[in-house]
Amino acid sequence: MATQFHLALPCVNINKTRAFYSEVLGAQIGRSSVKWADVNLYNNQITFTECGPFKFECKSYSFNGDILPSFHFGIILDKPDWDKVLNLLKSKKIEITSQVKFLENKVGEHQSFFIKDPNDFTVEFKCFTNQKEVFKS
Repeated sequence: MATQFHLALPCVNINKTRAFYSEVLGAQIGRSSVKWADVNLYNNQITFTECGPFKFECKSYSFNGDILPSFHFGIILDKPDWDKVLNLLKSKKIEITSQVKFLENKVGEHQSFFIKDPNDFTVEFKCFTNQKEVFKS
């Protein structure tokens, strides 16, 4: 079995969260009940549990002049899949909150775009110019 990542997060409304991840991002919904759902996001498990309004107070930070959210999660894709997801989201009129190229002409060069889910979580989609440089500095 390939190693997979699990993340558990609160959500405001499980139905809106299910719909966003399945209908907008194309993720499969796994086990679920009235108040929680497992989302298969590129073979990684995110468990959302409805808890009503919540607040994460995390300051943003600046990286090479771009303001980025300290709390976010995301997925690393190859360039063709990254382009496909970006174009799909644009066609569905999903707001891209930021689209940036990081470390241009340096080790670890990558492109990212960010969107917000219904819970106000920032989700990052990232692709590296050279996939072998994901952890290199």
